[in-house]
Amino acid sequence: MTRTDWYGHRVATERAQEKRRCGHRARLALTPVQTRLVDAQAHAARTMWNLLHDWWTMLPNAKRTLAAADAEIRRARREIDWLAALPAQAAQAVLKTYFQAWRNYWDGRAGVPHFKARARTVMSVDIPQGRDLRIKRVHRRWGMVNIPKIGRVRFRWTRGLPIGKAADCDNKITGARLVKDPLGWHIAFRVQTVGPVPEPHTGPEVGIDAGVIIPLALSDGHHQDHGRAAHLPDGTADRDKWLNPDERIKLLRLEQQAAHRKSFRKPGQKASNRLNRTYDRIASLRATAKRRANDWQHRTTTRLASTYGVIVVEKLDIPNMVKRVGGTTEKPGKNVAQKSGLNRSISLEAWGRTVTMLTYKAARRGGTLHQVPASGTSRRCSVCGFTTRGSRESQAVFVCKNRDCGWSGNADLNAARNVLHLYRTGRALVPAAGRAVVRRPRGVKPATAP
Repeated sequence: MTRTDWYGHRVATERAQEKRRCGHRARLALTPVQTRLVDAQAHAARTMWNLLHDWWTMLPNAKRTLAAADAEIRRARREIDWLAALPAQAAQAVLKTYFQAWRNYWDGRAGVPHFKARARTVMSVDIPQGRDLRIKRVHRRWGMVNIPKIGRVRFRWTRGLPIGKAADCDNKITGARLVKDPLGWHIAFRVQTVGPVPEPHTGPEVGIDAGVIIPLALSDGHHQDHGRAAHLPDGTADRDKWLNPDERIKLLRLEQQAAHRKSFRKPGQKASNRLNRTYDRIASLRATAKRRANDWQHRTTTRLASTYGVIVVEKLDIPNMVKRVGGTTEKPGKNVAQKSGLNRSISLEAWGRTVTMLTYKAARRGGTLHQVPASGTSRRCSVCGFTTRGSRESQAVFVCKNRDCGWSGNADLNAARNVLHLYRTGRALVPAAGRAVVRRPRGVKPATAP
């Protein structure tokens, strides 16, 4: 930034600083012994949540206090040996997370906290203090991190972290979280940095229409697709499009093996170790496909945020769009199979996560993201403005029914141009650049849980 002094000379001034918080996820290289220890901590953390939930919901409102909950957690760790495997600070983090879950419910941002089942809960352990990590870079590909009650563990170094001379009171790692998925244990660092406020982005404006066949249709014609077929010709699930042909063959073979081994299991009998290993291999392939989809999303949103100064998207009610239409026995639904397939395709595209990524990435580059109403963007002609129901003749073809116009073209491109037109005519709903949209509270927060 520059300013003009008394003599008319342009003098450089210090740019304003802003604080940023982000996460960085890295793969851990645990030994078999370390894996068993981390698994024990994760199971203890999940059990601690369930015990805390039972204690909280059974007590009367007057006795639900953080001090009482903290005392019960300390007593449980002293009396139950396998709960003591969880570090004391991690146990306090469980209490903090649980109380925050109730706050989110009181403010209308989430539902009521519930019991965490073993089969449906992601295994995780929180490390709230960044100073306990003692991160050190070993060489170009690997670093070392200290995990409480586990010891020194290697992790994959893929991004620079504020450690050593690069760390200070403003640029530092404030904590981490261990998370397990089908591909193994990972560590998610919580990073805090301070940097200059970006200059306003001078790039062009663009409207984006989210779809299934064309994931992101841009108003300037530079559509973003996966580079893969939207629907596989062999009839396999659309989520398998991120797998290579050999991986899809391997996945089909594993699913057949799992079905064959499951046929020998009697009702109520536990799954065999061989069947569980087959399930783990299937989950690993599914996780690989999901990771490739997330990688495409990150690369695409980064490219869009770097190219365009103003990004305009539709305000979509995604939960309402993916509602089931099965109906009842008396009133069965129509086109249930087709609607179920469309719901799966919409969920796989993760439009909401795309908007979230575009929001913070555009803000970091000086751009803005705006949302406009979604109604009518597919039926309106972007050339003459004529709107009617039958204009979109198919998924990909739009033909204007106005006799004086008659324009025809790609339906997604037409919708993207209409999205940009709504923004230029002042129809933007919520400018979401640089901050998340928070739901309005439903009422005054009570003093204790209901």
